[in-house]
Amino acid sequence: MYTSNVYLVTGTNNTISDVNTLIDVGRDPKILVLLPNESTGVGKRAVEQVIITHNHYDHTSMLTAIVERYHPRVCAFSPNLAGVDNILRDEDEFIAGDRMFEVIHIPGHSSDSICLFCKEDGALFAGDTPVIIRFAGDTYSMAFLQALERICRKNVRTIYFGHGSPKTEGCNQALAESLLRVRESTITP
Repeated sequence: MYTSNVYLVTGTNNTISDVNTLIDVGRDPKILVLLPNESTGVGKRAVEQVIITHNHYDHTSMLTAIVERYHPRVCAFSPNLAGVDNILRDEDEFIAGDRMFEVIHIPGHSSDSICLFCKEDGALFAGDTPVIIRFAGDTYSMAFLQALERICRKNVRTIYFGHGSPKTEGCNQALAESLLRVRESTITP
């Protein structure tokens, strides 16, 4: 089944004040079987909040089932996604688990794509945003370039992608090289 990665962010100690958060929900029903087995804290819902990185079906298909089962607060940049309680904006901050995250709007993969950055852990949740660019010569918007510049000013130690394994080494160098390739490409307004 074609689906996205789904990340469950919990607090280090699973305290009552931590906000159990799913980043994307994918489209594989197996998530409903796996979530009850996760350590999410005594007396807490396994999912209290959902953050959607963009509105493509492979990242959002299980949203209705997750909402029906856990009744989480649902946040997304897109106002057009059914079930969203809270519209995120660029530079918004929110708590996931026991950490503060920043929203970075970075249109490129889609107009509503966001990355989520946790300064404390150096964690960047990229969704499907192409933050690792291997070749120059494509066309990028000025908004994408500016958002990538913002990301490059951060100390990124791990990149969690919407598909595939996380990048755990050389993140800042890879991002800097990507920025150079974007600057060597065509930039549109």
